Amino acid sequence: MDELNVTYITLGGHVEVHKYRYLYFVIMFTAYILIIFFNFTIVYLIWIHKNLHEPMYILIAALLLNSVVFSTTIYPKLLIDYLSETQIISYSACLFQFFLCYTLCGTEFLLLSAMSYDRYVSICKPLQYPTIMTKNTLSIFLILAWLLPACQTAVPTILSADTKLCNFTLKGFFCNNAIYSLHCASSKAQTIYGLVALLNFALFPVLFILFTYTRILIISYKSCREVRTKAAQTCLPHLLVLISFSCLCAYDVIIVRLGSDFPKIVNFIMTLQTVLYHPLFNPIIYGLKMKEISKHLKRLFCQVKLI
Repeated sequence: MDELNVTYITLGGHVEVHKYRYLYFVIMFTAYILIIFFNFTIVYLIWIHKNLHEPMYILIAALLLNSVVFSTTIYPKLLIDYLSETQIISYSACLFQFFLCYTLCGTEFLLLSAMSYDRYVSICKPLQYPTIMTKNTLSIFLILAWLLPACQTAVPTILSADTKLCNFTLKGFFCNNAIYSLHCASSKAQTIYGLVALLNFALFPVLFILFTYTRILIISYKSCREVRTKAAQTCLPHLLVLISFSCLCAYDVIIVRLGSDFPKIVNFIMTLQTVLYHPLFNPIIYGLKMKEISKHLKRLFCQVKLI
């Protein structure tokens, strides 16, 4: 719908929002607070403890900060919608949310790739590790992880801004790939570009991660028990996060982009997992499975109890 030359989109992915609005609000508000608290707790520990000022832990901190920013692009608008009579968003704001979401998703894959490379060098080339994983190398990884996805996501966002709309109801509760269903005609150029972007920031990073972990597995198997233990302690959390995130992204691409006619409740539950489950999953996995972080976490809570 158009009001004063501003195009508004109805977010039609909510399920019985008028009936359960306050329940949804309490659940999502609690989840958002927990996401911020859990992620920033781990980031705080990495920041204050010098023995955690290593590439692996700095990359973990970047990944957790990325999760907080991702959640912040969705949760505030979601909470406002639950307390509103109508769930609408301007098309320009929708495109901005789309841009941020997919930029941050691409960043997550690239950060996971950088973490897998760090583990590969640490375990397979331990003597060369200090000369390869320098501060400059780490800085380049971090800059590229945010810059490259932003540049690539900007193209479809700008193209979509000038596309004529024939549908004004989005099958979702935030702006994801479903925005293409609003367009009057599908663009072959955008579809091809989307596939290239998917290859660059999802498939290639995943293949690279699998390659590095295969190499780590082979080296670990041939090495002593201490090396195998170290590999398991540092690589398992990364693999769990990768599997979790890849499954959620696969759903977004296969179901949403290809327009599969799934029941509304199924779409709602699956999309909810993207914004609810994954940002909470990351800090829990790294807090419990990373030995050094877990140790500092236990000390922190012991101090809190004493106070």
